[in-house]
Amino acid sequence: MRAEDGPNDKLNIAAVGVANKARNNLDELASQNIVAFCDVDEIFLRTASERWPAARIYRDYRKMLEAEVNKCDAVVVSTADHTHAPAASLALDLGKHVYCEKPLSHTVAEARALSRLATKKNLATQMGTQIHSTDNYRRVVELIQGGAIGRVSAVYNWCNKGWSNGRFAVQKPVPPNLDWDLWLGPAKAHPYCDGIHPVNWRQFWDYGSGTFGDMACHVMDLPFWALNLRHPLTVSCEGPAVHPEGAPTWTKAVYEFPGQAGASTPLKFYWSDGHAHFDLVKETKDHNGRSLSDWGLGILFVGETGMLVADYERRQLLPQEDFEDWKAPEPSIPQSIGHWNEWVKACQTGSATTCNFDYSGALTETVLLGIVAFRAGEKLIWDAANLRASNSTRASGFIHKEYRKGFEVVGL
Repeated sequence: MRAEDGPNDKLNIAAVGVANKARNNLDELASQNIVAFCDVDEIFLRTASERWPAARIYRDYRKMLEAEVNKCDAVVVSTADHTHAPAASLALDLGKHVYCEKPLSHTVAEARALSRLATKKNLATQMGTQIHSTDNYRRVVELIQGGAIGRVSAVYNWCNKGWSNGRFAVQKPVPPNLDWDLWLGPAKAHPYCDGIHPVNWRQFWDYGSGTFGDMACHVMDLPFWALNLRHPLTVSCEGPAVHPEGAPTWTKAVYEFPGQAGASTPLKFYWSDGHAHFDLVKETKDHNGRSLSDWGLGILFVGETGMLVADYERRQLLPQEDFEDWKAPEPSIPQSIGHWNEWVKACQTGSATTCNFDYSGALTETVLLGIVAFRAGEKLIWDAANLRASNSTRASGFIHKEYRKGFEVVGL
């Protein structure tokens, strides 16, 4: 059902978060009615009010959703990772369509809960992996699924970026513009200090998951789509010594998935970040003779008859000389109407979105399982049906977490 006020051909949207990536999301949805928004930072609120002067203003997403329950159709969540699931689950429980930034959640259990809740409520959802809607990803999916390199036996994913070494600094007075208690939300109470809000929170386990959690949903999305992946069988991850406060400078993870039809062995699936690379990535050269490790990020599919490397904008079949006379098939996957427009249309008509919470939930679970394996310090045998590592008691403390009262996740 549509909200009670506003033109019938537009969504009435309430936004949780208004700055940085949140500002970009709202700009992309500016054709709709932005009826309300909230943010814990008064400076961000003032700036947003200049952009959308008619929108009602709140500091607390819980109060906003309570007050706007009959006035909005949909909710956009663009906050630090640790508040994604509490805000998104509450919106879903109230019957609101939801667009949520990546990663979908802060824990594996939260991702599963959001996926189930969205399905139960039959709502339109989309995770903010906008690269999924680009033409390049579509063409790569067509090549892989069309057998351009034969059956795929391994995939290498990497990103040279680094969000790491979060360390709590000396306690400072809370800036007058910031409601620090609301910013913490579900996280355990901690004194305010520099180096967290508004941009470096990804470096801290309490609020983010380092480079792995930040970038793997974008990069691993492509092979997830192309190979119809769902849940891994095993996960292991190495890196520097685990620190209790902050993410590592690099990680190298190895997953095993069920192999493609006809395969006798599992699909090997790799992730690395912080300029750590597996040997094949370092040794393989692109069409310009450069090591793939020099690409800022990328995905290398290894098949029976060749390899395919891609990033957000490029795709190359390797080795180049083996594909000189090869011709790409005609495009078969329709062009996207736009990542945000897909969600708007789904909210209005009930059509499907490409990154709904069922698909994105499984992708996010996989990403976060690599972090669980790193923090647990052991290879995990993953029981997806029961949401547990069957061989590890240490992993359970990272699959789920406790919440401060009043900021729980609906469905957990």
